[in-house]
Amino acid sequence: MANKRDYYEILGINRNASDNEIKASYRKLAMKYHPDRNPGNKEAEENFKEAAEAYEVLRDPQKRGIYDQYGHQGLEGSGFSGFSGFEDIFSSFGDIFEDFFGFGSGRRSKSRVQRGADLRYDLRLNFMEAAFGKETEINVEKLELCSECNGNGCSPGTHLENCAHCSGTGQISRSQGFFTVRTTCPHCRGRGQSIPHPCSNCRGGGKVRASKKVAVKIPAGVDAGSRLRLTAEGEPGAYGGPSGDLYVFIHVEPHEFFQRDDVDVVCQIPISFVQAALGAEMDVPTLQGQRKLAIPKGTQPGDLFRFQGEGIPSLRNGSRGDQIIQVAIRTPTSLNKKQEALLKEFAQLEEGKLTNKIKNMFRGSSARVAG
Repeated sequence: MANKRDYYEILGINRNASDNEIKASYRKLAMKYHPDRNPGNKEAEENFKEAAEAYEVLRDPQKRGIYDQYGHQGLEGSGFSGFSGFEDIFSSFGDIFEDFFGFGSGRRSKSRVQRGADLRYDLRLNFMEAAFGKETEINVEKLELCSECNGNGCSPGTHLENCAHCSGTGQISRSQGFFTVRTTCPHCRGRGQSIPHPCSNCRGGGKVRASKKVAVKIPAGVDAGSRLRLTAEGEPGAYGGPSGDLYVFIHVEPHEFFQRDDVDVVCQIPISFVQAALGAEMDVPTLQGQRKLAIPKGTQPGDLFRFQGEGIPSLRNGSRGDQIIQVAIRTPTSLNKKQEALLKEFAQLEEGKLTNKIKNMFRGSSARVAG
């Protein structure tokens, strides 16, 4: 608590300021640092929270008295700890923010403060972009507060007026015998106020549809189905409520050579039966270039080899998986006469080995049966 600024200094008022002066000063700061007007601005967020805490104390005679006499330490001893976040602020000052944005009525509940809608954006990445991440910009179509009327729907220089049909209550009362039935006013739709001169830019709605460029940082290792959350990049709230969030859903295009298995990448390379039999050294593509692979003598179809640390970075700790290489032995389809002759000679040599091997297998089997 010792590092906190003086509440009077935060609001820019003297220690004898009246309730109206405190409220007017807070209104000015809240409008200036409101998160909808400063998306992604951490300094503005802190200023917004700081001003809200100062207003919460100085508008309350009991808290103000404790603060004037004992300072921040006195408030800490009384159990006051400030606000935990934006939702806490908007919940506490719902009626105040309704007044700020032109929809206020002391007869209506603070619950009118509404959080803005969340939005979804589908982003398609190629295999390498998902593996190593990237920074990009996306265009998001969404509603934003009208810049002409600051979201209250009134033409500049005009203001809201109490609804003539419900006298500002937002409800219409009708007597039916001994009963009185109250319904939402159909003219103001329960707001209690009307717009005599609608803003020409938003036609009284307080919001306009716009396209906004949003910076997105894709972390290395995202996979298809990953979801990124961009705080306060959704649509603006109602009656001073906070904006919703933007959720970016990731789609990854397949690669012609690599496949992904969690943080490992899997690929298949063709080799000839001669390379498999005699062994060979060959260049194999990796995510970051070529690497030599030693094929040992006697390699069989489906044998696996591994390059450690050549896979996908983990979202959890950044360590990379492995690259797994599976060999596919190709049988030649076009042989010349010399190649055929050599293979026939080789086959004859192998045939003798195979015949002896089969005979030995049967001898062993017969011996076991006889025994």
